Amino acid sequence: MNEKGNISINTENILPIIKKWLYSDKDIFLREVVSNAIDAITKHKKVVAIGEGEKPDKYRIDVKVHKKNKTITISDNGIGMTFDEVKQYINQIAFSGAIDFFEKYKDKTDAQDQIIGHFGLGFYSVFMVSELVEIQTKSYLKDEEAVYWKSDGASGYEMNEGTRQSHGTDIILHINSDKENKDLINVWKMREILEKYCKFLPIEIYLSEEGAKKDDKQEKEEEKPINNTSPLWLKDAKDCTDDEYKEFYREVFHDFKEPLFWIHLKMDYPVNLKGILYFPKLTNEYNTLEGQIQLYCNQVYVADNIKEVIPEFLLLLKGVIDCPDLPLNVSRSFLQNDGYSTKIAGHISKKVSDKLKQLYKNDTEQYYKYWDDINVFVKYGCLKEDKFYDKVKDSLVYKDIYDKYHTLDEFKKISEDKKQKDKIYYVSDKQKQAQYINMFKENDLNAVILDNILDSHFISFIESKNTGTSFIGIDSGIKEVLGEDTKDEGFDDVKKYFEEMLNSKNVTVEIKSLKTSDIPAVISANEYENRMKSMQTMYGVDIPSTDILVLNTQNTVVKKLMEMTDEDKKKDVAMYIYQLAMLSAGKLEKEDMTDFLRRNNEMLNKSVD
Repeated sequence: MNEKGNISINTENILPIIKKWLYSDKDIFLREVVSNAIDAITKHKKVVAIGEGEKPDKYRIDVKVHKKNKTITISDNGIGMTFDEVKQYINQIAFSGAIDFFEKYKDKTDAQDQIIGHFGLGFYSVFMVSELVEIQTKSYLKDEEAVYWKSDGASGYEMNEGTRQSHGTDIILHINSDKENKDLINVWKMREILEKYCKFLPIEIYLSEEGAKKDDKQEKEEEKPINNTSPLWLKDAKDCTDDEYKEFYREVFHDFKEPLFWIHLKMDYPVNLKGILYFPKLTNEYNTLEGQIQLYCNQVYVADNIKEVIPEFLLLLKGVIDCPDLPLNVSRSFLQNDGYSTKIAGHISKKVSDKLKQLYKNDTEQYYKYWDDINVFVKYGCLKEDKFYDKVKDSLVYKDIYDKYHTLDEFKKISEDKKQKDKIYYVSDKQKQAQYINMFKENDLNAVILDNILDSHFISFIESKNTGTSFIGIDSGIKEVLGEDTKDEGFDDVKKYFEEMLNSKNVTVEIKSLKTSDIPAVISANEYENRMKSMQTMYGVDIPSTDILVLNTQNTVVKKLMEMTDEDKKKDVAMYIYQLAMLSAGKLEKEDMTDFLRRNNEMLNKSVD
């Protein structure tokens, strides 16, 4: 048994596969070889299951790193290959051993047992990192000598009798000297790659370092498999405990903050899907808008955050989704044109909306506690997908300035009872609008908190979906809800004085009788300008706005202002009223802030003279 030759490419088979397979990451070679080893063991299991073979003591895959020799060996005790099978499946790229195997045993095996890879093209990913590749393999099905194969991936191959004594396959990779590959012959790097791609494969994988001295700790590490062969998503939800869900979350995402809650996914028709989605606890909205949903194919890691399979708004969550019917090396173009992906996305979206509705209905108080963390996600889902909004609209709630939660209809009723006309007032910044909130509370009025990054869009969206609903910022509506026109014409001179003083600033002046005497003036914003400014800020564009200075005729200082005869003092007081109002609205600019502090220091010095 001896043969040399060139590796032949069957173009009829390889062209459609090239369109679907893309290796953008060299590390993926290890996933491909280990997946092939899983396939070989799965084939052997099937043969045993139908009574044509004997089960070994233990199925296993060994990955051995030899730093000095610059080799990585991947061994399995699967079904192995004959001389002819190596010629067919290795030398002729793109013939799939899995396809032929299924054809032979299709009437004798469980259709739910999947073969992971396509033994052939996936194997050739090893040449991205190897200068020479060797195979030692022995078939279980035929009583033949072992086979040895080697190739440098460029000048052809050589085949002859091998030395392996038991069934299975060894793949020996001689890592090339490229600088970017130097870490591959370190055991820590192999562990990193295996934990990324193979952490949940169904056969135990053992990692070891050859030709190196080891302490007791290292030897114990090598005695433990690096993978979890029974990930939690394979179990039925009824058999999983809360502690198991939390522990799995920590294991996968290395996040030691407990998730708020989770959804266990299971779908058999029209597509096959399992998984778990977690709602993480947010620390703040800006650093957690990108979640992590890992996509698997038969427990083999494929990629994170595949938007063609997972609805975009769900990418704010964390989770794992296993889709056995997806090709392992699936391309985005394939997914974009594949109805299977649409079905997966639709199912996941429905399960999430059902979970939210169930929580709101069955445990409303707990749902309220979750709301501060999940509202960004829910609102984003509504904005991105009308179907999702239609399913969850009755469980959308709004937190008010008293820390109570209401649906839209409930808050509308509150607004009517408090005679806030037909407006729903909202707070966009609790810190900058603290004065307005206090004024509302003093007058037994209410407003909702809408202060996250999406709310400027969400407000307009809700208005478009609910005819007759109108939101107005608390700073825009303050003069209407708390002010009345004054009949005292003597204040016209006050208004004129402020207009002349503030002529160089983008400010208009109004006179109102506010329902408080403590505050000399407030800044009232323009609602349209506020919304435009909020939206444009998201895109890094600053839009100037017109501020409205509302002078309070109920305030003693404003009343006595025109009686002042000392012009310097009069101007100081008037400017102080304006600057104090701007400061309370969080709008005092740098130059005015400096001037404001100067006036305060002068008044402080005068008070102790």
